[in-house]
Amino acid sequence: MAITLEEVRHVAKLARLDLDEGEIVYFQSELNALIGHFSDIQKVDVSGIVPTSHAVVMQNVWAEDIAEEGLPRVTALRNAALHRAGLFVVPQIIED
Repeated sequence: MAITLEEVRHVAKLARLDLDEGEIVYFQSELNALIGHFSDIQKVDVSGIVPTSHAVVMQNVWAEDIAEEGLPRVTALRNAALHRAGLFVVPQIIED
């Protein structure tokens, strides 16, 4: 299957490309060469190859989600600048 000059003109019009005749002829030869490469690839026997979704093996590296005891409140508040009633006291940032 070869690309015709009319098809190149049509695609150029759809892509809103203003090509002159020399560029149209150039792109026709380039597209025909590309189609030739595709036909070469289609001839390759891949019947014994298992399809893959990625070129390399992909796996999750997530750690197990294990619930553990948290930091004790006294330890968490030890370095706080201000704390009251077991809570952190922070400056107000929203004005009334």
